[in-house]
Amino acid sequence: MPAHACLGVIAPAGPPREGTLEQAVPMIERLGFRAKVFPGCGGPSFLGHLAASDERRLADLHEALCDPTVDAVIGLRGGYGCTRLLDRIDRAVLRRFPKPLIGYSDLTALLALRQQLGLAGWHAPMPASDWHKGEGGWADAVALADRLRSGLRAGDALGPALAPHPLHRGRAPVRGVLSGGNLAVLVALLGTPFMPDLSGAILFLEDVGEDPYKIDRLLCQLRLSGALDGLAGALLGSFTDGDAPDAVLADYFGELGIPVLAGWPSGHTSPNLPLPIGIAVTMDPVARTVSA
Repeated sequence: MPAHACLGVIAPAGPPREGTLEQAVPMIERLGFRAKVFPGCGGPSFLGHLAASDERRLADLHEALCDPTVDAVIGLRGGYGCTRLLDRIDRAVLRRFPKPLIGYSDLTALLALRQQLGLAGWHAPMPASDWHKGEGGWADAVALADRLRSGLRAGDALGPALAPHPLHRGRAPVRGVLSGGNLAVLVALLGTPFMPDLSGAILFLEDVGEDPYKIDRLLCQLRLSGALDGLAGALLGSFTDGDAPDAVLADYFGELGIPVLAGWPSGHTSPNLPLPIGIAVTMDPVARTVSA
């Protein structure tokens, strides 16, 4: 992105927690960008768990994309609400203004829709979810800003080589479109027109607050739907605020016979490195790296 690029801040999902909205613009400016906050970020909230009405949140998304002063669009935070917008989003606007979309968690749904249109986005930390959380949260914001400024070139590493992990599988590099995001949100797209095609994909998954039996139920639904058939590989991020689901993950992904890397530093924790959803990447299970 150009120097002093403008980030359009929208709240397509949940309302910001008290005191976090006020920090968004100063943090964006501290990173060297300009900020434009769209009205839905300030509410009024709807149904108690949505940042604003569906109409307001949808309008903010469309307006941020169409606004010539906005270079990229970033979600204020996750929560829930993006799936309520999917069938109302103007795909012509998405195609006409293919600006970077930045966010994760509930924004997995928006990234999936864009991927269907051949548009990439950044699975990355957001101002009111992450950036304000001490040194780690701010380091993640800086890492995102550095990536936005530098762009992504063929061969660029998406993160450091991983430490050995008992879930690692595979002996040769594989290449596929990086897909996925939050496991629960992705599973909620099954049976809808908005579930991305995972054939030949490298599937990235992370989640928060889900104990192993819930991870089991979600992965079972993916398996029964056929969504796990034909994967090129799996990249497993953080699974936090619940008992470690390693045994469940090993049970599902071990039997697929595909390369697997686990412990990738992205998800509802820190570090939360930006990942380009919707572009082809190479995963090397021996070097334990992922690159563009």
